[in-house]
Amino acid sequence: QVQLVESGGGLAQAGDSLRLSCAASEFTYGSYSMGWFRQAPGKEREFVAAITRSGGSTMYADSVKGRFTISRDNAKNTVYLQMNNLKPADTAVYYCAASGLFISRSQYDYVYWGQGTQVTVSS
Repeated sequence: QVQLVESGGGLAQAGDSLRLSCAASEFTYGSYSMGWFRQAPGKEREFVAAITRSGGSTMYADSVKGRFTISRDNAKNTVYLQMNNLKPADTAVYYCAASGLFISRSQYDYVYWGQGTQVTVSS
């Protein structure tokens, strides 16, 4: 079973950058596509970004396109989310997740989830 642990969240001001990391404990990590999702207080969890097993393809939510970058290092069993030009609307708990599909923006296609890391952006 894949275990995912996120890190890198914290407090930021609007315009700042943060990089989230998600470390996987399972050696078959490279067999999964990976995604980042977020959930703000009182809102449903939403898709942020996803990346294929090889890292060759990515997809993003419109709200973060051009500001966030997802990447992965399969040698380190780690996926990253570089977040630039942060906005207060980016405040949420961020989750990484693993899917057996090629790539997906649907949370229902992900089978393993991390515990989440809080990102708070002040104006």
